[in-house]
Formats: sequence, structure tokens, C-alpha cells
Amino acid sequence: MLSVRNLKIGATTYPPGENPKDIEIVHGISFDLERGKVLGLIGESGAGKSTIGLAALAYGRGGVRITGGEVLLDGEDILKTDKKGIRQIRGARVCYVAQSAAAAFNPAHKLGDQVIEATLEHGLMTRDEARERALYLFKILGLPDPDTFGDRFPHQVSGGQLQRAMTAMALCSNPELIVFDEPTTALDVTTQIDVLAAIKNAIEETGTAALYITHDLAVVAQISDDIMVLRHGETIEYGSVQQIIENPQEEYTRALISVRQTKQREARDQSNALLSVDNISASYGNGFKVLHDVSLHVPRGQTVAVVGESGSGKSTLARVITGLLPPSEGSITFANEALPPQHKQRTRDQLRRIQLIYQMADTAMNPRQTVGQIIGRPLTFYFGLHGTKKKQRVQELLDEIEMGSGFYDRYPAELSGGQKQRVAIARALAAKPDLILCDEPTSALDPLVAEGILDLLMRLQAETQVSYLFITHDIAIVRAIADSVAVMLQGKLVDFGPRSSVLSPPFDDYTDLLLKSVPEMELGWLEKVLATRRMESADN
Repeated sequence: MLSVRNLKIGATTYPPGENPKDIEIVHGISFDLERGKVLGLIGESGAGKSTIGLAALAYGRGGVRITGGEVLLDGEDILKTDKKGIRQIRGARVCYVAQSAAAAFNPAHKLGDQVIEATLEHGLMTRDEARERALYLFKILGLPDPDTFGDRFPHQVSGGQLQRAMTAMALCSNPELIVFDEPTTALDVTTQIDVLAAIKNAIEETGTAALYITHDLAVVAQISDDIMVLRHGETIEYGSVQQIIENPQEEYTRALISVRQTKQREARDQSNALLSVDNISASYGNGFKVLHDVSLHVPRGQTVAVVGESGSGKSTLARVITGLLPPSEGSITFANEALPPQHKQRTRDQLRRIQLIYQMADTAMNPRQTVGQIIGRPLTFYFGLHGTKKKQRVQELLDEIEMGSGFYDRYPAELSGGQKQRVAIARALAAKPDLILCDEPTSALDPLVAEGILDLLMRLQAETQVSYLFITHDIAIVRAIADSVAVMLQGKLVDFGPRSSVLSPPFDDYTDLLLKSVPEMELGWLEKVLATRRMESADN
């Protein structure tokens, strides 16, 4: 159904102090994809995964140009199709699920209207038929209150719910090809299983072909038939899922697989708290209570991981701690002093000492500012740095996050998802904080880069005794870096203690569900988990 032949893609770079240079970023990629089959694209951030996926839609973003090769859809080279023809194809025969749903929805329109928009535009269904299709998709994707979910606006749902809504939007028109660009990145592990099962079922039922872009080999092992491993725009290895997972031929592929091995780190003493959250409750403007009597503490120089499904209140807790959402009840103590509830009431030093790394790097940066300006802003605001000293410190931070000074003058639109997240991390580090609230900071990164970022965060912690409140749905990360674990469900704290205690049996029911939902690098794992769920449901 889809044949890509010798695909070459170029771009223009702007090195500091030099003339613009044209470079090739994808070097002669070829593959075939049959109906009802899934090809997983794996590789580090900047390897070309998303660029290749978009090229399958005859699209190049941010100055990227398709310079050679063919993209054959049912034998037709869509790279030679005129603009009118491409508009008839996109949204009808080929669809795209972006990495960042928050940046892909129009905040002024209801979700339901946006989900069915392309289907109506192409005349594929009547409005009633499209709404019925959307409702069905909301249900199988596990969205809350599916009958009324479409009446909400993007800002009224969680990041994970928004990502599932975007999956519904792509599936609505029953396309021949869907490009999934990290569709489960923002999802908690329990929801991820439902979404993966829904995607897999939709592909099997409709015969849709899919390109599945991800950095998680355990996920791609459950959803894909074949895997292409990419690095620096080249194919490193290409074969069946079984061959790639069980018998990788290339050293780079073996390195990707080895990153899945869990590190161990024993919990340290829970005394000497830098941050104490005591009996916090919080509500949004509609009066809906999202946090219920939450209490936890973060010791100096330690990492507390906060885990839970989408909508459990993890990110809301971070907003309360930073003062972006004042609590309705309870108090927060920081460095043995009561912390004012509102951001605007806090001193500049209090603001400096607590930094936040957002989940969605796309929406956390000014698109009109360069990387140097973004990272440099806290250097000026908190330390009064200007000119040469400021630029030198920015370059040092870029080196620390393994990006280098060549990115200094680039804009966010010129970066990959993983690169944007690393810039967000550097911006937080620029303030030299005592506490960093990390809201899924590695969710958009491939395993090798994520491992490097986690190693960097751990090294900084050892050197400076900085503390982390690390919000994540990745249990492997929790096992690797956490000293303590807080488990949240529906705005309540259901478990909190040393990692060795929380992640060791006997478990409470919800923690047990979380641990059983972590994807394993095992063929057929998804089917086993779903079968177990069906049996447990029948028993109950």
C-alpha cells in the first residue's frame, strides 16, 4: 500500500557567524508497508523518525525539503501530486497523530468539533454519522464521560486525555494510512495499554496501515509487525519485530535494548525535608476538587517520584507547589519557612529556588525566541548576567544537555521534540534551584538520550544536593532514580514511602495495577495483559 524508495530530505542550518548551509538529514531511506500492517520507526531524538513520517504525507516542516526519492501510495507518487490533490489525500486517506497534542488543538473550539472536522470537510460522513463515530472512538479509547467529552475545550482535559482525543481525530475518517508520532508518550501506563489495544484493534479491523514512531522498544514490540532502527537519518537495522527484539545484529540496536535494563538505587533517610506538603486540597475555577488532603515531603538531595494515571492530580500538585494554583486547604513549607500560596506573593529568591520543567515543551517556550534567549532569560532575571558572561553560561548549559553551541541561535520550530525538552531542562538548571519539579521531562526523549538526561540529573544531584519531585508514568524511571514514591489516584495519595517499600509486595490494588501495566520487551505481552484483565473482570 505504501512504498518509500530512496527517500532523501534536506534542510538549511545557520551556524553562528557563518553563512547558511544546506545539509542532508535523511539519506536514501526505503521501506514497504502493507495494509493492516504496522512499521515501527525507532531511533534517538533527531534521527529523522518524525521527518520520515511526515514525508509519508508529502510534507516537510520547518524549512525541511524532500529532495529525492518516491513516496508511493497505492502506486501513486504523492510527491508529484499537486497541492489540490494533496489536500484531498490528507485527512481522508492519510492521517497524522502528533507527538504534542497540546500544540495540535485549537484552544477556541470544542474537542468534538475538531475530531470530526476533517471527516466532514472531505464529505466522508454526515455530521450525525461523524459524531456517532467520534463517540465510539471516545469509548474505546477510554476517555471519561464519552457522551459529553466532545463538549469540552482542550484546556479542560488532561494531557493524556488530549492525546487520546487526537488519536480519535485521526481514526475518525477510516484512513488507509496513519502516522503515529509518539501517540502514547504522555499517557500513564494503565491508559497506555488501552490506547495501544484500541490502535491495534482499529488497524486489524479496518486494514489501515500505520507508521508507528516511538522511542520505547517495549511499546513498539506490542504494536508493530516490523521495525526500522534509525540514526542520523540512516537505516541501522530493518527487520521483523521478533528478529530486532530477540536477535539484533547491530551494536546500536543492542544498546537501545540494553537501556531497558532497570537500575537499582536504594532509598535514603526520609528526614531533613526541604519541601513539606501538608494536607493540601485544591480546586479549579469550576469548583471541581482535583486534590484531596495530599501530604508528602521531599528531603534535601533526594528524588521523590509521583506516579499515577492521567488525571490523577500529579501535574496539579506541581502547580500548587509552584504557586500557579493556590490551594484551598493545607500549607506548604520550604526550607523551614511557610511558602506563600500564590506565585505573585513569593520573593524572587523563592521563585529561583523552585523550578518547573513542563511536560509539553512545545507550549512552554516562546516560539519567537531563540534557544539562547530562552535559556538566558533566567540568567538575567535571577543573576543579572548580560553580554559575554551570559552567552558563555548558556553555552555551558547547552554542553551539559549534550546539544552544543550550534543550537544557540535556533528557534523552537527548528528543534525535535527531544531537543525542545532538553532546552526546557537547561532553562530550569540556569536558575541553580534547590528543588526542580520535573513533569515528565524525559517523556519525549528516546531511551539513550533519556538515559543521558537522567544521568545528568543524578550527577547534578550528587554535586549540588538539588532535590527532585519527579512526575512520571514510567515505572522503569521510578526504579532507576527514585528514593521515595508517591502513588496518586483521583486526586488522593494512596501510597507514599521509600521506593523499596512501595515497589515491593504486598501491594495495594492500584499500585499492583500500575506495575502490571508496565510494557515488557516480550512478544505477545499486550495480549496476555488484556486476557488477564478480561478474566479478572469476569471473576468480579
